[in-house]
Amino acid sequence: MFIRRYQSGDCRELAELFYNTVHGVNCRDYTKEQLDAWACGLVDMETWNRSFEEHFTVIAQAEGRITGFGDMSADGYLDRLYVHRDYQGTVQPEDADDFLQQVAGAR
Repeated sequence: MFIRRYQSGDCRELAELFYNTVHGVNCRDYTKEQLDAWACGLVDMETWNRSFEEHFTVIAQAEGRITGFGDMSADGYLDRLYVHRDYQGTVQPEDADDFLQQVAGAR
């Protein structure tokens, strides 16, 4: 797994990862209505991009694709932390620790 900083060209892929993860993983624990309220599929890309750029945002990549992302505000608020649905349960503990330390580095 490779960890890097966010780039504005990542925004659309992160929005798709977010939607697919919420609807593909969390469907075990939430109703369709709850999932749709959480992730309706209509993301304002300008707003998301601005938020990612204002926060400390890191991207996890493996096998040439984005496998997760997380972002934290300057005051330490962890806004988003999502792992691609195809990589759930496959991240090694040391990789997850590195990733979270990168996100926490915003503090």
